[in-house]
Amino acid sequence: MTEEDPSALIDARIASLGDWRGETLAAMRALIREADPEVVETVKWRKPSNPNGVPVWEHAGILCTGEVYKGYVKLTFANGASLDDPTKLFNASLDGGTRRAIDLREGDMPDAAAFRALIGEAVAFNLAKPKKR
Repeated sequence: MTEEDPSALIDARIASLGDWRGETLAAMRALIREADPEVVETVKWRKPSNPNGVPVWEHAGILCTGEVYKGYVKLTFANGASLDDPTKLFNASLDGGTRRAIDLREGDMPDAAAFRALIGEAVAFNLAKPKKR
């Protein structure tokens, strides 16, 4: 793996946190990979003010991003407003027309089966979108 390998960059980001936020991001990453073995990890939006960039999980488009803040880990689903969320995992960005997010504070962990189902919904949504020419 090179230093620019997205999965290695995400590994390094998780390790650099060294607290519950890294553990939470690692746990959510594992659930994403379980839910979609074909998921592609990328890191986007790297810039001087955010040299680590943002971990992104994709399958036929962006599924979700994993941002880390001082008090919470935010998983933003690119097309969350279009996804079925029967267990009400989304608890942030609820007023947006497209995205929805899950904010996880220390000690929070969503129901694993419900989260994997949400990832499956996101994959199905992306696969159903008409292909751009």
